[in-house]
Amino acid sequence: MNRLILSFVALLVVGCAQPGQNFYVLTASGPAPSGGGIGIGVGPVTLAEYIDRPNLVIQQGPNQMAVSEDHRWAGDLGASIARVTAVNLGRELKTGNVRTYPWQGDGEIGDQVTLDVRQFHSESDGYAVMEVGWRVYALPSRTLKASNTFVDREPLESDGYPAMVAAQSRLLARLGKSIASALR
Repeated sequence: MNRLILSFVALLVVGCAQPGQNFYVLTASGPAPSGGGIGIGVGPVTLAEYIDRPNLVIQQGPNQMAVSEDHRWAGDLGASIARVTAVNLGRELKTGNVRTYPWQGDGEIGDQVTLDVRQFHSESDGYAVMEVGWRVYALPSRTLKASNTFVDREPLESDGYPAMVAAQSRLLARLGKSIASALR
């Protein structure tokens, strides 16, 4: 019965999408290990106002951004960044005990990673760019353990929005490695 309901809901969602719209998701660099390990919580994630929207964004000039009407995130961008970062951190630190904000209680979580996403778009020169300020807090004391700003660019492997999202996913994988190195 549950499968029937889920199938109906999926068909309804697909039927409601406007023709010509494309939806994208960020992907982790691979699965996080299953089971226990050190507890890590990711979030909250704050987004710069220009990317806090369902649309993909491209920088066309030094002070000019274009917002695509037909190319959108399949879900909430902040939640997606938290999910992908959590999986990437779990993989890097070999723990299956990763959660995204908000979680129920801090009991199993030793470290909390917060993200301030300042840039997350592609540029007309064929690169995806990302700037994220991150902080790691020890729980439950909320003592700051590490803080840094991650800035990087990734070339798009081809033209188009799928290549843009793939490049952004690779940037998130490198962000995960950067944070993991501070946690080791």
